Amino acid sequence: MTAAPVAVPPEMSEQDAELLSVAQALLDRVWQSDRHEVATALRTADGRIHTGVHVEGSCRRSSICAEGVALGTARGALAPGAPLAVTSVVSVQIKPAGRFRIIAPCGVCRELISDYCPDAVVWITTVDGDRPVPARALDLLPEKSRRRW
Repeated sequence: MTAAPVAVPPEMSEQDAELLSVAQALLDRVWQSDRHEVATALRTADGRIHTGVHVEGSCRRSSICAEGVALGTARGALAPGAPLAVTSVVSVQIKPAGRFRIIAPCGVCRELISDYCPDAVVWITTVDGDRPVPARALDLLPEKSRRRW
């Protein structure tokens, strides 16, 4: 499926625009309705990019979000004992009109990202203005209880 890309927001850094491009290219390559509908690209503090694809299961509970896959991939690439330090996260899906859209992580992924990388920049699309904006991971979960990981 070839979908129309998201216009890079003017306030998006060059590095985050690269994440957007990587996520769109990945989803464009693997998209399958009801199977692989979201792709995530994230950058770790060492500058490397890691990706993940949503994997839908026949039992909804067995599904795994793209953000969790990308975080696991990033963690697996680190040296033993090295902390998982993510600086930016961009997730995209293809809307029915055949256009890419930056999406916010679900509640579970917000919890996961903020557990491991509370200060990461997470790109979301606003509900009221339908425009992509950056948000601090921890700010996506007001009043979140903090626990050291």
